[in-house]
Amino acid sequence: MANSNVAFFFFFALLIGHGIVELEASHLVYKHLLGLLSSAPANQPYRTGYHFQPPKNWINDPNGVMIYKGVYHLFYQYNPKGAVWGNIVWAHSTSNDLVNWTPHEPAIFPSQPSDINGCWSGSATILPGGKPAILYTGIDPLNRQVQNLAIPKNLSDPYLREWVKSTKNPLMQPTAQNQINSSSFRDPTTAWLGPDNKWRVVIGSKVDQLGLAILYKSKDFVNWYQSKTPLHSANTGMWECPDFYPVPIHGQNGVDSSLKGPYVKHVLKVSLDNTRHDCYTIGSYDNVKDIYKPDEGSVEGDSGLRYDYGKYYASKTFFDDFKNRRILTGWINESSSVADDIKKGWSGVHATPRKIWLARSRKQLVQWPVTEIEKLRTNHISLANKLLKGGSVIEFSGVTAAQADVEVSFEIKDFEKAEVLEPSWTNPQLLCTRMGASVKGSLGPFGLLVLASEGLKERTAVFFRIFKGHNKYVVLMCSDQSRSSLNQDNDMTTYGAFLDVDIRHHKLSLRSLIDHSIVESFGGGGKVCITSRVYPTLAINKAARLYAFNYGSQSIKISKLNAWSMKTAKIN
Repeated sequence: MANSNVAFFFFFALLIGHGIVELEASHLVYKHLLGLLSSAPANQPYRTGYHFQPPKNWINDPNGVMIYKGVYHLFYQYNPKGAVWGNIVWAHSTSNDLVNWTPHEPAIFPSQPSDINGCWSGSATILPGGKPAILYTGIDPLNRQVQNLAIPKNLSDPYLREWVKSTKNPLMQPTAQNQINSSSFRDPTTAWLGPDNKWRVVIGSKVDQLGLAILYKSKDFVNWYQSKTPLHSANTGMWECPDFYPVPIHGQNGVDSSLKGPYVKHVLKVSLDNTRHDCYTIGSYDNVKDIYKPDEGSVEGDSGLRYDYGKYYASKTFFDDFKNRRILTGWINESSSVADDIKKGWSGVHATPRKIWLARSRKQLVQWPVTEIEKLRTNHISLANKLLKGGSVIEFSGVTAAQADVEVSFEIKDFEKAEVLEPSWTNPQLLCTRMGASVKGSLGPFGLLVLASEGLKERTAVFFRIFKGHNKYVVLMCSDQSRSSLNQDNDMTTYGAFLDVDIRHHKLSLRSLIDHSIVESFGGGGKVCITSRVYPTLAINKAARLYAFNYGSQSIKISKLNAWSMKTAKIN
């Protein structure tokens, strides 16, 4: 106990020496931000049962996600004053299991010249001795994007309810000398230590359409200088919310961001401002030259790999050293109109936390919902070895179809009858749009109809099609929202991706987490993830139904199906 107190005193004294001050005075100036919430109607068919969201108002990027003293911390971009973006603060919730969340007062909000016009996204780094520090983007009086530091006021508090800021803020800023675009300089990553014992951090930026991961270094986490070259760059437009971390080449464990060596690859994820997609590459990091290089065949931008091929953006990972795993969090924005968002009094949800690791091929990542979510399962139903003849639909009862977890595996035999994949069919989303669930084929479409109404006037179809490609069979995974709602004001885009799985030797699996207005789907054990945001008018609450279907001409077998109702989590 004495040693820990001495360590805390040394750490706090060190940061005071670098100019850390408390936020206390700012509570008086911005007190109205803490409790002013918009009203919301009592009838809320689209609010989720187990996905993270505050009771009201706007939410976007997850920030500073970490585990501290056994407690998970989620900070997030939040508007305390309404259901549209603006007045952004860092709201804060904690959890013991990544499922149930307890709210706290906002941790970071405008109080200094360096963030007086907004406290935007950033990341947490665990410093030596297990001490958290947050780097975040602030908007200064000139509306420049600058980088700031905040640390906990009381390290003995596992809930980290109070934070203090450095008087040296901003620590990193655009100047005439560094030629950084002051309106495109944001979202610092989790920092990592190099072989010279200096900290590194990446800031997202751009020059014209050249996306940049600008690199900064520091000996003490307070005084930072810009590296001569960026960590990486590519012609894909502005890079928001960059994330850079190592993944082991073997197994599913996660590792600390500072780990280096021959047994890890590195992942660079960027959120593309132009298209609102989270794209990543896998490659190698030279920690002496501080250069990241994607592996051969790892494509930059929208035509490359994405965490999620649906509604998913501004994601952030963290290393859970308690369970030795890397956890991915992300923002699911709305598909409804702004007018509808204001009417319902809220906007934005977070995806289910996902464990993430490198596939055996070393060419892509694999994602899977954290196991803790399974404790919400109840009312289990199962089915095995059920033949789905061409054109058939079967309903599953016994689960709450509006709030469910469904796992199904399909077995296919007549591969030679698969349709030929034309050479020009290279865009999977376009292919899913042209060949939606209503377009009958040979091997497909087959899968699940979720959040469906009686008579199927409304349904979201998550399904597969199998094509005969060049020397292999190609699996297309789609989430068809075109008939998800009778409300035509909604965005009902259809999403799709090609799934890298050898169906001649492996069954084809699908898992869908259904939660009133969200359908998170994982194909091939998590090699493809597609999140849909839908707002049915008929298929709500107890009126929602769940089906398996096969609209292809060839029979498909359901090898195994397990489905559960999901209990409602205690969230905020």
